[in-house]
Amino acid sequence: MKIKNLIVLFLILVLALVSAGCGNTPAQAQSTPAQTQAPAATPAPAATPETAPAQAAAETPAEPAQENKSLVVVFSCTGTTKGIAEKIAALTGAELMDLVPAQPYTAEDLNYNDRSTRATVEQNTPDARPEIASDISLDGVTTLYLGYPIWWGQAPRIMSTFVESHDFTGITVIPFCTSGGSGAGRTGETLGEQAGTGTFLTSTRLSSGVSDSELQSWIDSHK
Repeated sequence: MKIKNLIVLFLILVLALVSAGCGNTPAQAQSTPAQTQAPAATPAPAATPETAPAQAAAETPAEPAQENKSLVVVFSCTGTTKGIAEKIAALTGAELMDLVPAQPYTAEDLNYNDRSTRATVEQNTPDARPEIASDISLDGVTTLYLGYPIWWGQAPRIMSTFVESHDFTGITVIPFCTSGGSGAGRTGETLGEQAGTGTFLTSTRLSSGVSDSELQSWIDSHK
């Protein structure tokens, strides 16, 4: 009987020890550290095609050369100088314009035998500047044929009015004149000095009976 009781007591102790062992065993934590996620690799930039060289700017077309525009300006009271001016305009294709005084000259004004006449007084007064009736535009002109008579060895004072009131920059001025016998003198150079701009050539005295062929030769010699 005692042996049986001992066996029972032993089994109870064993069970008690087993139960205690199970209760004291901590549950194994599943402490698997979270995997450190590797940073995503930065994708390589997509290959871009080589930048095409900038297209060369379209060439600006060269401006057409400025056409040489010729003009014939003439002061004539008796028509002699005007007749030559008309021939020059016809041979060169230039436009012809009259230099008209605001106060026209009468036959009495041009009486060379009377020292009191208007023309005589003006020519004896270096500062005289007769008024011009209307302005003459020189826009675009590159060659100017400038005609006038010779009065008392000089260009009429109205020619001084004209050259002093215009800008001749870029213009070649080709003076010509008519006279009863005297030459052109330094009238072309004097007008150039009064103008202060442009290129004034030496004036040429042309005869009222000059032929077209002679006039053409003269024109060609100034090109």
